[in-house]
Amino acid sequence: MFKTGKITLLFGLCGLFIAINIVLIIHGFYWFAALPAAILIGYMLFFSLDKLLFLLIIITPFTVKYEHATVGFTVNMPAEPIIVAIMLLFFLKLIYEQHYDRNILKHPVTIAIIVYLVWMFVTSVTSEIRWVSFKYFISQLWYIVAFYFVFIKLFKERENFHRFLWYYGVPLALVIIYITYQHSLHGFDRQAGTWIVTPFFNDHTNYSAVISLLAPMFLIFMFNKNYSIPQRYFAVLVFLIFATGIIFSYSRASWLGIIVAFAAFWIIYLRINYRFILATALLVFGLLYTFQTEIRISLERDQQESSADFREHIQSIYNITTDASNLERINRWKSAIRMFEERPVFGWGPGTYQFVYAPFQRWEDYTVITTHFGDVGNAHSEYIGPLAESGLPGMLTFIAIVIAVLYTGIKNFYKIRDKELRLLSLGATLGLVTYITHGFLNNFLNTDKASVLFWGLIALIVAIDAFHRNKAVIKNN
Repeated sequence: MFKTGKITLLFGLCGLFIAINIVLIIHGFYWFAALPAAILIGYMLFFSLDKLLFLLIIITPFTVKYEHATVGFTVNMPAEPIIVAIMLLFFLKLIYEQHYDRNILKHPVTIAIIVYLVWMFVTSVTSEIRWVSFKYFISQLWYIVAFYFVFIKLFKERENFHRFLWYYGVPLALVIIYITYQHSLHGFDRQAGTWIVTPFFNDHTNYSAVISLLAPMFLIFMFNKNYSIPQRYFAVLVFLIFATGIIFSYSRASWLGIIVAFAAFWIIYLRINYRFILATALLVFGLLYTFQTEIRISLERDQQESSADFREHIQSIYNITTDASNLERINRWKSAIRMFEERPVFGWGPGTYQFVYAPFQRWEDYTVITTHFGDVGNAHSEYIGPLAESGLPGMLTFIAIVIAVLYTGIKNFYKIRDKELRLLSLGATLGLVTYITHGFLNNFLNTDKASVLFWGLIALIVAIDAFHRNKAVIKNN
């Protein structure tokens, strides 16, 4: 009798929901249809957080930007609301328990991240446009909390390393297949490649940067003897899909990132002494400084612009005379440096570059794509952007994160006995090298698709060091 009553109640509620939803859809209101999904997510948030995190990983490659033009509100759906909810739960739990894992808190990478966030908050207070800076700070906070501080607890279980990578990699491969098919309908035209990535990505360079972050990991999977032969073949297939996406993205920055990651692999694998690398770097910079006039004259002779021909497209990287993309990037960098010179310590405020850089442009740096209002983009650099927005300390705190992560990743590869963990740490390090290189020319850490991998791979490296290294360390190495 009681069971029959529950079934009747369930059907009654379902019928009521359908009826209300039909009425609302007729009147142009569609969001009520998402109520069951919202209830399910709410339940998972409090009672099965690990499953919600995996769901978040799976759906992130498919997110699309929703914009409400009337109020100027944009959100990446459906991932961003889930990320915000996870951040709020994290802080509520932190306040209630007043405890967080000390192995994570005292780690150099975590310390560098906390200093980075603290300085971003300080410069938000001193910002030229405070509401913009605090909005930017909060968005960075929810990415770092969700993808670093929460994910790293998930990585206490080593099988979750693979779940994270496969749950993101396979959906991303499906997105790449769709985009590549659409691109093929336009004959793989280079210009079409810049917009064919929508609605999943807002830019072809963002698209290629995200793929490059994960590609080295699936290349590494080919050599994971803990995988079965079919799994390793499937990893090869996913890697080939990634390689196709990178090639037809026509993103020169990503191609450069892959080349640098390949060089980094041999440096790490051959254990080349860091003193030799430092001496070589100093020698190169010295030669560049000594022959800067001759180098500039040579670069100015390069008239090759962006092209659908891969050889010509690569050659256009060095064109600082006629290539509009290169020249506009230089214009943005020069503007950022002038902004830094005026406010070298606190900068103009996180996220404010696009709103304040216009007066810092010079007519001699204008290009065909320059806007007098300076309202169509950012500084195109993960290093120069913070320099303008948060001063020299802002740039140095980000560089500190990069150095701490690379040091930890390489140390894991050298010191850990377990081959699988060594390979995972190496793959994550090489993936981050592609983005660290790409970061000299673009910045995408304000997007969910790049952030989940960037901070997630950092969490993976730190988790191996904090939770798993002492279980399988090489003692006399």
